Amino acid sequence: MDANERRQEILNILELAEGPIKGTDLSEQLEVSRQVIVQDIAILRARGENILATPQGYLIPKIHEKRRLTKTIVCTHKNNIELEEELRTIVDLGGRVIDVIVEHPLYGEIKSQLQIGSRHDLELFIDSLETTKAEPLSSLTGGVHLHTIEVDDEDTLRRIKEVLLEKKYLIKED
Repeated sequence: MDANERRQEILNILELAEGPIKGTDLSEQLEVSRQVIVQDIAILRARGENILATPQGYLIPKIHEKRRLTKTIVCTHKNNIELEEELRTIVDLGGRVIDVIVEHPLYGEIKSQLQIGSRHDLELFIDSLETTKAEPLSSLTGGVHLHTIEVDDEDTLRRIKEVLLEKKYLIKED
């Protein structure tokens, strides 16, 4: 299989997948190194393919999924325990955390895909955070960060914001 055939196969796999696919799984399936997969994904993205890199793996967003309400909220937390509780609150109340965004003084906006929509997704994210010993992006901004979240309706959004505000994770909009 040449590089173009492999890249087409990556697209096929991602389009048919029910959820994110890890780079290591793609590399095993296609019998190449993970670095080759990373390079192929970069080339496909440069060609305009809508491939997201999430902590759970690569995915192509499904356009035909039910349209949900999308909102950006401003949050803060002091440590990883609060980070986990903040994300769990959103997920448990019916939200999906699409991304995290921070405003860096030198680089401007830094955005990372999270795609956390279940307790399982959250567990994988927290396990990765602990395993890698990486710092969350919010550590660059003293805990202040934004999340794009998806919800089914305004009532769900209102409830998420109320509970985050009670727990002091939501920075109130004036």
